[in-house]
Amino acid sequence: WSLVTRGTFLGTMEQKLIQSRHLNIGILAHVDAGKTTLAESLLFTCGMIRKSGRVDHGDAFLDTHALEKQRGITIFSKLAQLSWKGRSITLVDTPGHEDFGAEMERTLQVLDCTILVISAGDGITGHDRTLWRLLARYQVPVFLFVNKMDQPGSDRERLLALLKEGLDNGIVAFDFSEESADPDSWMEEAALCDEEMLEQYLENGTITPADCAQMIAARKLFPCYFGSALKNTGVEALLEGIGRFAPVPVYPQTFGARVFKIARGQDARRETWLKVTGGQLCPRQLLQGEYPPSRLPGTGEGSEYWEEKAHRVILPSGAGETQLSVADAGTICVVTGLHDTFAGGGLGYERGSTAWYLEPVLTYALHLPEGCDVYQTYRRLGQLEEEIPELHLSWQESLQEIHARMMGEVQIEVLEQLIGQRFGLQVSFGEGKILYKETILSPCEGVGHFEPLRHYAEVHLILEPGERGSGLVFGSSVSTDDLKENWQRLILTHLREKTHAGVLTGSPITDMKITLSAGRAHLKHTEGGDFRQATYRAIRQGLMRARCELLEPFYDYLLELPRSCVGKAMHDLQRMNASIEGPLEQGDSCLLRGRGPVSTMWQYQTQVLSYTGGQGRLSCTLAGYYPCHNQEEVIAERAYDPEADTENPADSVFCSHGAGRVVPWNEVEAHMHLEATLSPGTDPMKQG
Repeated sequence: WSLVTRGTFLGTMEQKLIQSRHLNIGILAHVDAGKTTLAESLLFTCGMIRKSGRVDHGDAFLDTHALEKQRGITIFSKLAQLSWKGRSITLVDTPGHEDFGAEMERTLQVLDCTILVISAGDGITGHDRTLWRLLARYQVPVFLFVNKMDQPGSDRERLLALLKEGLDNGIVAFDFSEESADPDSWMEEAALCDEEMLEQYLENGTITPADCAQMIAARKLFPCYFGSALKNTGVEALLEGIGRFAPVPVYPQTFGARVFKIARGQDARRETWLKVTGGQLCPRQLLQGEYPPSRLPGTGEGSEYWEEKAHRVILPSGAGETQLSVADAGTICVVTGLHDTFAGGGLGYERGSTAWYLEPVLTYALHLPEGCDVYQTYRRLGQLEEEIPELHLSWQESLQEIHARMMGEVQIEVLEQLIGQRFGLQVSFGEGKILYKETILSPCEGVGHFEPLRHYAEVHLILEPGERGSGLVFGSSVSTDDLKENWQRLILTHLREKTHAGVLTGSPITDMKITLSAGRAHLKHTEGGDFRQATYRAIRQGLMRARCELLEPFYDYLLELPRSCVGKAMHDLQRMNASIEGPLEQGDSCLLRGRGPVSTMWQYQTQVLSYTGGQGRLSCTLAGYYPCHNQEEVIAERAYDPEADTENPADSVFCSHGAGRVVPWNEVEAHMHLEATLSPGTDPMKQG
């Protein structure tokens, strides 16, 4: 729910808009940059706590979970309430470790602005660059705080130049201290970030706080502050800047809310964490929202929306909470009593769900204790998947195993402990395997027909290659005169509800536009489940006919190491099929950067530390999915037979002599009841 998105939406609302003096501010950083320490310092400066806690002492106000105190890192996003000179603020502390980046990303959709903490000693890390890209993706205004300036060798001008070069030239140092030679020195540099503002500054010689707020909201200006959270220096200046320059959010009077988290609270109660984005929310209020894709009704007549009453509305702050009689627009709160909400979903006027950027690229088999009921355990673990959506738990029938996707080793260790505490099970995970994906190289048409006795449905889908990283996009080009709207909605629901397997290795498909181009129902015999069968078969039949490509995850890497080790590093990178830019000399060290497959690079850090004697540093951020560098080798190793995959059939079922008859996928075209909608010249199976 970014300011840009909000502005676009509000422009279509013919009603009075409400300004809010409340701000929702997130704190983001890479691990050990001092993010939680800054949160403690902000709370102390605002008078909300008497003494700043410390992560390493286990007494931080916001690290309330036993696992966080044990490990000394933030694992779960938390809220704290504070106020500063007339503005009430909800502070959202987010995990800094890369393994819990998905938890952090989910908070970005409900923030009004954020504080990005940079460690003076580390400079810009790979994770910092990932955070910057995410903030741009969600269009969140940013204030920067360069922490640990009390460390020897911390040079303000050098760090500011590094930030401008590495992140954005709109980063400007704001200094309002009495010791500053020119307290208004920031104005000219800020004016350079916007042409209109520069003209105004040249004419009037000043920039107003409202002008700054406008540029910050448009992400043209990023105020930067320097200090030490541990010693509480520079923190008040940061608060002053937020108080003066943070954009003022506006909201419609119509009720809406965006869900960003599902959790289990006291007595295992299900909690929906959300931001009210319009109107008001009260206990016992009747709410309407969309079903999560995996739980959509299975019939053509079913509603896409659920209705439930909220039980309690709670305002959390650290380990405490306050019951609310009303939550106004702009409030982040916790609601109990809702069963069909999901992270990224909307309530009220909010529609559609958020597509996440950070997703695991490794999948692991879950090893259960001997004698454990695997089916019952799989159902129970579904509760965790609500809270940690990136797990994508799946039951592998052929292997008789539960599989889960993970971000890294630390998340695995935490999840093992969490399952032990929650369910009393001592589990472990197998060796990680790369999560491949599949796509197509040219358009094709897939047909699915399902017609056993007293059932009927036929579906035609056009599968087209999408842009890299676009995921799956669904639509319909069918007239309601040819197929009723409720059936079309149901087909699109079935397209969204399942992770569809490719035909090269059985990996999930991605980067496609899938369009419903034709469909037919029977007046008497069609049921909702018929279209599910026809839709699934149409996708598989299309994939069997298409030219497919295997994709694998790639890292963008930055490798810093001594000059003497550059030759060894370049040899290794070439061997790992990574591209190389550089070397760029920086004093006694060199920088190499480029892009390489996760499958070859994900354990390279230990080798770097070994051959550089601990002086090398490798930073990797997920770049996305690209063509697999050893496709034939992976396909041969997986030995996947798409025609033997009974869970994902490509064949169709036609009625013959009063009984259903299976027609192989490559013969369906001769039996289908509707004409093909894709021209022969664009279908790979009809060319030549």
